[in-house]
Amino acid sequence: VLSHNLCTVLNVPHDPVALEEHFRDDDEGPVSNQGYMPYLNKFILEKVQGNFDKVEFNRMCWTLCAKKNLSKSPLLISDEDAFKVWVIFNFLSEDKYPLIIVPEEIEYLLKKITEAMGAGWQQEQFDHYKIALNTSREGLSAWELIELIGSGQFSKGMDRQTVSMAINEVFNELILDVLKQGYMLKKGHKRKNWMERWFVLKPNIISYYVSEDLKDKKGDIILDGNCCVEALPDKDGKKCLFLIKCLDKTFEISASDKKKKQEWIQAIQSTVSLLRAGSAPPHKEARQKRRELRQKLLAEQEELERQMKELQAANENKQKELETVRKQLEAAAARAAEEEKKRLQTQVELQDRFSLELEREKMVRQKMEEQVAQKSSELEQYLQRVRELEEMYKQLQEALEDEKQARQDEETVRKLQARLLEEETAKRAELEKWHLQQQQTIQMTEAEKQELENQRMMKEQALQVAMQQLKQLELERKEALEQYEEVKKKLETAANNTKSWKDKVAHHEGLIRLIEPGSKNPHLITNWGPAAFTEAELEERQRSWKGKKTNSE
Repeated sequence: VLSHNLCTVLNVPHDPVALEEHFRDDDEGPVSNQGYMPYLNKFILEKVQGNFDKVEFNRMCWTLCAKKNLSKSPLLISDEDAFKVWVIFNFLSEDKYPLIIVPEEIEYLLKKITEAMGAGWQQEQFDHYKIALNTSREGLSAWELIELIGSGQFSKGMDRQTVSMAINEVFNELILDVLKQGYMLKKGHKRKNWMERWFVLKPNIISYYVSEDLKDKKGDIILDGNCCVEALPDKDGKKCLFLIKCLDKTFEISASDKKKKQEWIQAIQSTVSLLRAGSAPPHKEARQKRRELRQKLLAEQEELERQMKELQAANENKQKELETVRKQLEAAAARAAEEEKKRLQTQVELQDRFSLELEREKMVRQKMEEQVAQKSSELEQYLQRVRELEEMYKQLQEALEDEKQARQDEETVRKLQARLLEEETAKRAELEKWHLQQQQTIQMTEAEKQELENQRMMKEQALQVAMQQLKQLELERKEALEQYEEVKKKLETAANNTKSWKDKVAHHEGLIRLIEPGSKNPHLITNWGPAAFTEAELEERQRSWKGKKTNSE
């Protein structure tokens, strides 16, 4: 049964045939420890690959030995806590049988438990206990250690729950390689929501669970030498953020406060550094260093005892050598004091130099700040000037719009004047035609004179009507000229406004080029363009036509 259970917890295939073959010739009754050890080493331990649950293995071993060896006196710790102390004992004990834990390791363990409880370490109390222990034995067995912790000698004033939590914390660190654990928020990769998880940091992995009972595991973050951790600024209402970058994924995590955030970042960075260096977990490396130190101290102690014997054999010679050494030490001390004096002097000089450089840097910074303030003032003036130019540009645009509207009105009046001149020309041509016809009728015979007279009267009436129409056209033309003069005045006003804005813009470095109005000299405009005669010539021709008309009558 023992062999089968060992194979089960160690993930080793059980071979009952080998068991029967090994103990086939043993008919002397129960197998002793010494008789079972060869079979254990050959058929079980040599096949172990390391892929087994060490806690379950320890629990099975605890089940085998606890009932027989555990003290029957009442303890302040539960059986589960006693089991964890027993596992810790196996981790810290010396590698020789019978297993014992030396006073240095007892002090280390009690300090860890006391710190986990949040109490102060009583060094004086432990020193008295250590003195009493060294006088009787080299260390404690596992059961004596359980009885020491369970007696509450070094946890006075603490309740059972506090002691249990402290033992569990030390057990997680030393046995389960839990470097740090606690609740934090984790951002999901798919739904991008934040969920509270219980994180457990181990030497090469960070596991996160739904709660601290570790029953519902949600995932792992595999750590290696390529991983890194970075602090993130607060965002999306989440504070105390940091990022864990791995080869295939990144994880955003939010701690409860800044202290926890910094502790987690430092713990993960330390773990990654150990992975890069290929070092063991800190507590294992510390245990190995303590053992090496004890071995070194033991070797030094043995060497010291040997040297003491040699010194006793050659006491007189050593006295002389000691005197020489004493003198050398005094000389060395004098040299050291002189070197210390020089070092202090050098340090004072360096401090003075650094103070001067600091003052110089302060002056340079002050000058730079003054320059920055001056540049800021100049920039503000420049921006004010640009705003003024933009305002002037808008007003100039409005003036140009007015000038454009005036030009359009002028063009309308010119077209109206051209139409009136065209109608006036047509009427004048018709009048000349009638005048010629009248002259022709005068030269006719007297017989036709009466008839022609009647016709002449009719034509005279038509001529009168035409003259009235011509006068009406003259009035309309004058009205058109008056409108043209008004439009021309508006155009000149707009041009003057444009010129005044042009002067203002030129005063502000001439950034905009103005559009100037056309010529101010009045010209007659027809449908075919500018007229070939001036207004004075037109009046001369009108007077000539009137004279011809009077002569014909």
